[in-house]
Amino acid sequence: MTQRRKKAAPVSAPPPARKFFGTDGIRGVANEHPMTPEVALRLGRAIAFVARRDPRRAVRVVIGKDTRLSGYMLETALAAGICAMGGRVMLSGPIPTPAVAYLTTSMRADAGVVISASHNPFGDNGIKIFGPDGFKLVDEKELEIETLLEDDRLDCENPTGNGIGKAVRIDDAAGRYVVYCKSTFPSSRTLDGVGVVVDAGHGAAYRVAPAVFAELGADVHAIGCRPNGRNINRDAGALHPKHVVTEVKARGASIGIALDGDADRVVVIDEKGHIVDGDVLMALCATRLLRAGRLAKKTLVTTVMSNLGLERAMEHAGGRLVRTAVGDRYVVEAMRAGGYNFGGEQSGHLVFLEHASTGDGIVAALQVLEMMIAEERPLSELAREIMVKVPQVLENVTLPERRPLDKMPALSALSAKVERALGHKGRLLVRWSGTEPKLRVMVEGEDSARIAAYAKELIAAAEKDIASRPVNGAPRAPKRSRAARASTSRRRLVSSP
Repeated sequence: MTQRRKKAAPVSAPPPARKFFGTDGIRGVANEHPMTPEVALRLGRAIAFVARRDPRRAVRVVIGKDTRLSGYMLETALAAGICAMGGRVMLSGPIPTPAVAYLTTSMRADAGVVISASHNPFGDNGIKIFGPDGFKLVDEKELEIETLLEDDRLDCENPTGNGIGKAVRIDDAAGRYVVYCKSTFPSSRTLDGVGVVVDAGHGAAYRVAPAVFAELGADVHAIGCRPNGRNINRDAGALHPKHVVTEVKARGASIGIALDGDADRVVVIDEKGHIVDGDVLMALCATRLLRAGRLAKKTLVTTVMSNLGLERAMEHAGGRLVRTAVGDRYVVEAMRAGGYNFGGEQSGHLVFLEHASTGDGIVAALQVLEMMIAEERPLSELAREIMVKVPQVLENVTLPERRPLDKMPALSALSAKVERALGHKGRLLVRWSGTEPKLRVMVEGEDSARIAAYAKELIAAAEKDIASRPVNGAPRAPKRSRAARASTSRRRLVSSP
């Protein structure tokens, strides 16, 4: 349902539906299927089975996690499953997702596993897997693991005696990652005199993020760095950057950095307290790389969610834009397939393949800081002139049933009508979330009021479809009370030029 522009590269196809894996691993409520210790144990066995490259040696797997209470339960179960297959587990403790990707390659492991639900509430958790090259597994590998979870091949391998594996702890995992992050910042520069407010969202970066910026010389004020197992993302971090905004203004800091629960994405705040979104950050970084002759094939890779203004900014600078399905893993897959070196998402996942194999909020913030120092200009000034946003509205709604879009006639008919009305001056995207039970509607166009009305009408059409009798004959979802409807999760974002 996306409206393509003539100069934009084709949008990559969305991933096929799978039973366990979504767009970013397996995710759900901790201790409810599939995020149970029983599934995690079997998943550990499957990971060890698939990751084994040399039958003459034990498979080696790095396991990291964020700060959720349920991480202990899932970590133990995963490690037990891997050890039951004769594997060796290396536990890093709470550490960002990109740190696990880095340690997997640095320690020549066969796989890396992250236990995190990223930006979700603390009651949720998730599991995502990296290959030996530090990249997230492709769909085919995840499908192979899914198949193993439900057949009996794993039950035929039960080593005994010396064949059983063991788990060890990487005591200096955080320090290794801090050194790696600093290596992505030019050795000829420092952050001396730069005021930095960093909010780790009580998540995985609560120790490493303040350390990275402080060791480079910045005057760091850290908030959101007191996890208790239950407060990850709660009124903190990238989901709630208002606290960073307040501190930046109060302290006269040069920049604010808000990370999500696993620190693979970042929300940046300029010295005036204004949020600089992911599209603007991508425009800034991509045009500088383009100017320096370092943007591979003069191409930026992003998703269908990014603003048309970003596409126009790249065209104006002499570059091009390639769009993918939503999810940083699909951005990375397109980058690798096309030979590109920079991409990201509007949400703040920025991937610099010269430095990292996945989104890294700390590394991305360092690249922005380096730009500010090199050009001797404040971030507000750099951001103001880089792109003109097309008004965009995003509506999210939680519905009681997840139905294929082509089985929702009212929504389909209205979507076609809206696309015709927008023409080449706007875009429409309707999709189910890959990590949450939500329908997402994004509308772009030149008239803010008009696209806002379209978004509300589309949400109403979706609710009408779900309220009608299901096409497959399944029982209708129970009618929700007014209070339940009022609690329906909706978020509206309008960006204007």
